[in-house]
This record gives sequence, C-alpha cells and structure tokens, in this order.
Amino acid sequence: MNWSRFYLASGSIAAACVLLAQADLPFRARSRAAARPARVAFPIGQPVKIPAPLGLPPVPVPADNPPTAETIALGHRLFFEKMFSRDGSISCASCHDPKFGMADPRPVSLGVHDLKGTRNAPTVLNSAYNASQFWDGRAATLEDQAAGPVGNPVEFIHSLTGVERRLAASPKYVQLFEKAWGPGPITYEMAAKSIASYERTLVSGNSPFDRYFHGKDRTAMNESAIRGLKLYLNPSLKAANCVSCHRIDADSSLFGEERFHNTGVALDPLTRQIRDLGRWAVTGDTTKVGAFRTMTLRNIALTAPYMHDGSMKTLEETVEFYFEGGRPSQYISTDMPVPGLPDIPKDEQPQAKKDLVEFMKALTGDMPALAAPPPE
Repeated sequence: MNWSRFYLASGSIAAACVLLAQADLPFRARSRAAARPARVAFPIGQPVKIPAPLGLPPVPVPADNPPTAETIALGHRLFFEKMFSRDGSISCASCHDPKFGMADPRPVSLGVHDLKGTRNAPTVLNSAYNASQFWDGRAATLEDQAAGPVGNPVEFIHSLTGVERRLAASPKYVQLFEKAWGPGPITYEMAAKSIASYERTLVSGNSPFDRYFHGKDRTAMNESAIRGLKLYLNPSLKAANCVSCHRIDADSSLFGEERFHNTGVALDPLTRQIRDLGRWAVTGDTTKVGAFRTMTLRNIALTAPYMHDGSMKTLEETVEFYFEGGRPSQYISTDMPVPGLPDIPKDEQPQAKKDLVEFMKALTGDMPALAAPPPE
C-alpha cells in the first residue's frame, strides 16, 4: 500500500471534516487552517499621541503598533472582555481592577474556577514604560504580555485560536476590528496590539510629589512627606536607600528600574528554601535566583498587598521589612540596606518609618480617564 498517499488522503478527509463542522460559523470564526494565512497587523485608523502627565517622560510607542483612536477603543473593550477566558468568567480587568489602582487586592491572582496562581498581579498603570513585563520579565513587550494569560493553565485556560474564533463570531467585534485593522480574518496579534495600545494610555502622574518636585510647588506635600522624601533620597546602605532601585530623576520619575533583585521575600524563613525562583527560571542566571523586577512605587497606596506573592498587607509592614534588611541569603541583592539602618538613630526610626509611608502616599497620581470600564 502507498502509505504516503493514504496519509495525504486522510489529511484531506480531516480537513474536509473541519470545514463541514465549521460550516455554520461566519468565515472569520473558522479555524486558521481554513482561512487565509495570517498577515502582519498594522493599524489603519486615526493616529493619536498619548500625553504624558507631570512627572512622567514621553510614552514610548513601538514602530509596528502606533496608537490610534480605533485600536485604543477596541483594546479598552478587550481588556474588560470575559470571552478571553475559557468559561467566560474573567477578563484582564479581573486581576487589574480599576478600583485598586489597576492591580489585584488579593495576595495571589485567581483564574478560571478560582484556580490560585502563585503571584500577585501588579498594576498596569505606567506599564508602558517597562522594558519587560511580569514579575520575572519573561515578556519583552505589552503585546507579548497580552497573550500570556490566555493559555496559562491557572488563568484563562484557553487558546489564542479559540479567542480568535469567539471574536470572529461576534458581529460587534468584526465591525470594531475592521475599523481598527481593516478587512480580513481577525488574528490574536490584532487583539494583543489593541490591548497594548489601550494599556499605554494608562499613565498616571501629577501626584503631590510631582507637583512638589517636578512642578516646584512647595505646598503640594505635607511636612511628613517632605521628611520622607529626604530619607528616601539617601543612597547609603545604612539608611533607607530607596532611590537606588526606585529611581527619581531630574526631569521625570518612574520610581522603578529594569533590574531584578532578591530582597528575601521568596525565601521561606522556616525551611530556608527559595519558594519562587523568579528571574532565574527565565534566564538561568544563578545570580537571579528568587529575584524579581523592581516595580514602580507610583500609586502604591492603592495597590496593596505588596511583593510578588502579596505577602505584605500594608506599607507599614513593607517598610519594616526593609528596615530589617529583608531576609538575608546567599542570593540577596547587594542593594538591600544594612539590617537596622544604623545611619538612622534608633529613637528617630519610628517617625522615619511614618514619614516614608507618608511620602509613598504622596505618589498617588491622577487616574487616567480610560481606566474605567467602557460604556455598553
């Protein structure tokens, strides 16, 4: 028997079965195999410039995904769209909640069927400025990040092709995708780029700190916050040393950086074992065991709990952790302060801790208009 001809015939029969099974679906909703080869997506709508508020630099935009009014509007809807999850129960906004600074108030995020993840979802506010996404930096861009949760076995538990089919079966989305990307099959690349363009509008600045430091309004922060700023800016390892990792610059301040640090949070204090390998799992770099990306402190008062595992409930608890020097191990970052912060006298430390918390509260900026769910 000619087996090659048999396999070819079987493949043709299988393809025909797929086409018959999908015959009642709109053309756009049929499988990728039945559609034209996917094209590179480039927006066709009205270009827009995303304004940066006081305290922030210009919003970086990739050359292959310039923001348009149409992609931003589409991405806004997709961010709150639950059809991305397998059972239609959760959306991006389920873990990046506008009521909590576009972050998750639970220690770790929950997926479909309330499956528990291992990390807290960080804020999406000002994520446009990140050179990598996720706590471990495994996604290079917002576009890459937008695909991550879909196939995750404890998040959306779906597939990119499955999402494409659902979107293509919706007359509303067919129309919105055509306005944003032109006629043709809907691809997940278009969805990811739309979500990313929307997320780039979620910039938050003009906080009391910005008005005080960048706007030169000396009445914008109270005395406690001003004292906290002074403590924050001291780069000594024997002092608070916040600014070494949560950067403040002359013209703009992101209050983060792109390095990855082990602060000791991932170390189990009882077993002395690393509970989450962090950046090491992405790069294999042994100096990054239990290390995580430095997240922004902007809007930190809105985004409790703190750390990659949501293990710290309050800013006060978090400041105390750093005053203690974290949890030392062979992997701890060399930027962690000396335990006890000997440059701050013991009798002044209770007030110093309060002042640092008050300063961080002064980093709460304006919420962007598009952070709210889209109108029906």
